[in-house]
Amino acid sequence: MSQLAINTTQNVTISFTAASVGERIGAYLIDLLIKIAYGITVFYIFFYYLNLNLLINQLDRWSQMAIYMLFYLPIVVYSLVLELVFEGQTFGKKLLKIRVVKLDGYQASFGDYLIRWLFRVIDISISSGIVGLIAMVVNKNTQRLGDISAGTAVITLKSKISINSTILEEIEDVYQPRFPLVIKLSDNDVRIIKETFTTAAKTSDFVVLNKLTAKIEEVTGIKNEMGNTREFIQTILKDYNYYTRNM
Repeated sequence: MSQLAINTTQNVTISFTAASVGERIGAYLIDLLIKIAYGITVFYIFFYYLNLNLLINQLDRWSQMAIYMLFYLPIVVYSLVLELVFEGQTFGKKLLKIRVVKLDGYQASFGDYLIRWLFRVIDISISSGIVGLIAMVVNKNTQRLGDISAGTAVITLKSKISINSTILEEIEDVYQPRFPLVIKLSDNDVRIIKETFTTAAKTSDFVVLNKLTAKIEEVTGIKNEMGNTREFIQTILKDYNYYTRNM
């Protein structure tokens, strides 16, 4: 598996492991089986058991097409909706522990997922997956055309990493949190904060630390009244771990 270097907006490089071609194909096949199962279920219930086709046949051609599209629309928008709802994952990706991320380290937006979804027509549909497969094989980050266009990549979440390279912070059993509003942050936000903080703290880069503090204040509404930016960010990380460790 290749290493994927993601440059954050704070000019900090975070390394992830790009999902392999096999993992991506495996996730696609799982999702395909789910969509096939849905299609068979819909057909059996509505067109065989309830015999809806008798009613549909009495309608004009356009009405028939509209009804069929309504029934099978979930298959068409499956990946778009699930990646949006589950922050870069479908059921197949969840099972194989891979996720779509932006190359700037932030969570992909609806527009990014939409671009990836639209390019499935080229990557998968009209080419039977050949275009997407070739693109992933020749690309060092195993990106298909949709990923390249959207500025995204698919990473694996199965890497064995130490606590120092995760969002976790060691906290004492008697630890008392100070900022409940940290729950406004996502896991991805906290991961970026920790990576940026660790790098900036090592080099005493107070410009980055101050910018990071300002961004945390903007997103959470928390005000740094501690004076020390390092202590403030460390507290944010510990508080997030405190509030989310039992979720």
